[in-house]
Amino acid sequence: MTHPFFSSKSFRRTILSALVLSTLCLSVTFGAPQAQRGPSDVVREFYKAMRERRFKAAFALTIYKPAVEGLSDEEMEDLRPTFEQKAAQVPAEVEITGEQISKNIATVFVKVPVAESTPQVTSEPINLINSNGVWIIGTEADQADVKKAGRRFFLDALIEGNHSDIEELLKRLLAVQIAYNLQHNGMFADLATLVKDGLVLPEVADPKSLGYIFHVEVSKDRKTYVASAEPTRYGRTGKLSFWMDQTGAMKRLDNGGKPVSASQ
Repeated sequence: MTHPFFSSKSFRRTILSALVLSTLCLSVTFGAPQAQRGPSDVVREFYKAMRERRFKAAFALTIYKPAVEGLSDEEMEDLRPTFEQKAAQVPAEVEITGEQISKNIATVFVKVPVAESTPQVTSEPINLINSNGVWIIGTEADQADVKKAGRRFFLDALIEGNHSDIEELLKRLLAVQIAYNLQHNGMFADLATLVKDGLVLPEVADPKSLGYIFHVEVSKDRKTYVASAEPTRYGRTGKLSFWMDQTGAMKRLDNGGKPVSASQ
């Protein structure tokens, strides 16, 4: 079993929804040169690089190297919020409880401390493979998926994730507006009011954080509203534009990054 941090399927999903990871307990150590690193050394070095926000160096120690080595500076900036989110979940200390090696496959066990998602201390496995004499984190099956996608792996995952996140945001907005409507004599609120009242997170109004420009336009009598979202950079942070009114009717359309109208 591969720890969820390193599964390609998990990585695609985390880029989209802000990744739910098990908290790992890691220690700062320096490994030997790459050719001599053992599996445990590679795991330690990966987390050290992640803590230091050296993302390309970190992923160079994993099967995700082909997904980052060709990225431009602008593309790295698009992905940085996701990588930063992962890095923030890496604590300063780690405890490796064991290591098993069988030919070209290895498993390193790290202690997962007590947390809300793990009420008891557990030991989680991290799989590694030996590729051209070098240990890297991941599995051969996931490595094949990453190689096939190449530098588009994280970029496409970011787009897919943002699409999913916007749909979920619109669904949550519908529920929030219904509750607000019931408490305010049949009236709806604009985005600024919802943020001010703590009903939605401030990040919703931050295009850089969301990867989308999100709007909530309320009619003059505040009896109806329209929510919409367009990617900040079409083809980079998203391809679909979204539209929804107070009835919950939702439209998703590749409109070249332009807003979707009620008639489309």
